Amino acid sequence: MAITQLNQTISPQASPPQLRKYDYDLVIVGGGIVGLTLAAALKDSGLSILLIEAKVTSAAVAKGQAYAVHILSALIYQGIGIWDKILPQIAKYRQVRLSDADYPDVVEFKTNDLGTAELGYVAEHQALLQPLQEFVQNCPNVTYLCPAQVVSTQYQQDQVVIEVKIAEQINVVRSKLIVAADGSRSPIRQAAGIKTHGWKYWQSCIVAFVKPEKPHNDTAYEKFWPSGPFAILPLPGNRCRIVWTAPHEEAKALCALSDEEFLQELTRRYGEQMGKLELLGDRFIFQVQLMQSDRYALHRLALLGDAAHNCHPVGGQGLNLGIRDAAALAQIIQTAHQAGEDIGKLQILKRYERWRKRENLTILGFTDLLDRMFSNKFLPVVVVRRLGLWFLGRVPLLKVFMLKLMIGLKGRTPELAKR
Repeated sequence: MAITQLNQTISPQASPPQLRKYDYDLVIVGGGIVGLTLAAALKDSGLSILLIEAKVTSAAVAKGQAYAVHILSALIYQGIGIWDKILPQIAKYRQVRLSDADYPDVVEFKTNDLGTAELGYVAEHQALLQPLQEFVQNCPNVTYLCPAQVVSTQYQQDQVVIEVKIAEQINVVRSKLIVAADGSRSPIRQAAGIKTHGWKYWQSCIVAFVKPEKPHNDTAYEKFWPSGPFAILPLPGNRCRIVWTAPHEEAKALCALSDEEFLQELTRRYGEQMGKLELLGDRFIFQVQLMQSDRYALHRLALLGDAAHNCHPVGGQGLNLGIRDAAALAQIIQTAHQAGEDIGKLQILKRYERWRKRENLTILGFTDLLDRMFSNKFLPVVVVRRLGLWFLGRVPLLKVFMLKLMIGLKGRTPELAKR
């Protein structure tokens, strides 16, 4: 069976294409948001791209996942030319309120701190995935295979040979470079022997949608409790997404409550500021982990997004780090391609690794520190963190620095975000 170009029917009777040195310049394994972002960012690169996704329906869609989308991520999507398709489906937040349990001081981040119209956005998974899928399906240089599965990879000096399973048949694809965007348990990373370091936290996250009685007023909340951070993110239709972190057994017990009992506990954490809460849909629970890969690149292989790193969900960093990875890798390989360089060579991919690994490690460390500083009752630590909040609320330069760090504006900015 031949692998044909996008929007054409893949037929078992089709004849194989004319043999050439490479079938594709680049193969992306993983058709989630990050993999699609990389393909979209390379639409004008002149590179031929194969995008492989194993699942027809994403688990994140089924669970109604939602994400904070930082300003830098929005700028990247503007540079790609897709933001106008995403923006009408998502919510803006213009204020962030940061607080520590019952401590009365609240740190407020507002738009005038940055001189922007908003501080960030909140998007449900499908609101990002669908526009990206439609965009990529209209890129003539991208072949999009779904469902299809990578069976094996063989790295050679001048190419990587990939066996792809489509409709129970095996197809051999040759490429200059393979990019693993296939999640935290990445089979591509594991098969390449790249080790990871990190740990699973003592906490799990409960996520759910709620509808408050009163307007959310485009405000996001990050409330720290000794058991873990508790975030409230505004969504369209006056809905909110909650991300409730708690020790494993407590999180399991909360999920086992009836809807009425869960809402009672939720109101205690949420507060009374938005009136009565209505639970929308099911609750989901997942364990929190930190992970950093030893390497982001090998000869003819690059890791992207969750395949390279995971962090604590405090601050909504995870997806945004992956989007920045995609923009950085797109810039590196497009520049190399235009200069006539081999995009699969390790010396090229090391440029991406040097750029993103250090920046990601900074955020991984920062989110870990936040969780550990606030998720405890040790009195000296409580005093230090509350003193820190006091200074944060009263020293504008410190507040702006922290805000820029959390939304990606303190690192190297991809060229896409400057357009």
